[in-house]
Amino acid sequence: MKQTLALEKMFQQTTGSNRIYEAVLLVENTKGDVSACFGYGGKHADSPLTMASTAKLFTTVCILQLWEQGRLSLEDKVARHVDEAVLKGLHVYKGREYSFELTVADLLFQTSGLPDYFEEGSNMRKRTLTEDYSITFAQMVEETKKLRPHFAPQPASSKAYYSDINFDLMGHVIEQIEGLPLEKVYEKRIFGPLGLARTYLPTGPEHTVPEIYYKDQRLHRPQAISSYRASGGCITTAVELMVFLKGFFNGALFPVRLLEKLAVYRRLQLSMGPIRYGGGFMQIPLRSANTLFMGKGELLGHSGTTGSFAFYYPLKDLFMVGDLNQLAHPSYAIRLVMKLAMGYKA
Repeated sequence: MKQTLALEKMFQQTTGSNRIYEAVLLVENTKGDVSACFGYGGKHADSPLTMASTAKLFTTVCILQLWEQGRLSLEDKVARHVDEAVLKGLHVYKGREYSFELTVADLLFQTSGLPDYFEEGSNMRKRTLTEDYSITFAQMVEETKKLRPHFAPQPASSKAYYSDINFDLMGHVIEQIEGLPLEKVYEKRIFGPLGLARTYLPTGPEHTVPEIYYKDQRLHRPQAISSYRASGGCITTAVELMVFLKGFFNGALFPVRLLEKLAVYRRLQLSMGPIRYGGGFMQIPLRSANTLFMGKGELLGHSGTTGSFAFYYPLKDLFMVGDLNQLAHPSYAIRLVMKLAMGYKA
């Protein structure tokens, strides 16, 4: 009871900032003897929420399953699965073409050096504030080709750059291998096996896409959200996101031993704050300057630009999922999970 009250207080401190209008938090442990859920602004554990980049974990699962089945290798050249015309001119750095040297590992670990069409160039993120729009995979690739890569692909180095196109490309690779649209692959490999009845990749007007807050403005962007399929287009609930997160880390979706091979973390661009990136998921070290070196251990999982989050804190066996639904302040979700992890007494 005491710890539940402590968690609730930390949640209320975040929602009391008067920049958050609706939110939900669900915290559990593996055994199930820790379970606390808090809602705000009418949001509750079964309310639909936009996953944004937290849905990258779904794409990661599919890649890992195909890897485990021997249907692809992380060392595979992306060109093995993607048409030459799509790749040509995608990664040209200092006059040299690296497009056909990119590997699946480069994409998964965010070490491709490719720029992010969502934050750079025509800036899709800003466009989201003014209109609902649809963008195809081919258009994402063309937008990326207009931008300058940040470095040559170099998975052995310490460089990483967070870019949505890495996951969009992996989504395309998955579809080519499976011969199915991504929504069917997710259903086959994740939603069905875990019994997720309210988690989906929206494909039409029959699917609910929740509104997103930008400051105090409510935005309805079903076309845009539906476009970012492999990099952040899924809808779920806190309850089902918790089921998935536990499945991700407890071996229900792929052998746990694969996580050890993915645990090579690199610092991302400055705008990503304390986040490091491993093989398809984020790592947030808690013993760092950001916590005045008062924290211990690490958070593993993912967050999204809408304020969604799904993180596991192995040191205290704590799973934390939820949504702050605030496009203007996505960093609030990271601050909240760091506070929860450090403040919870196991």
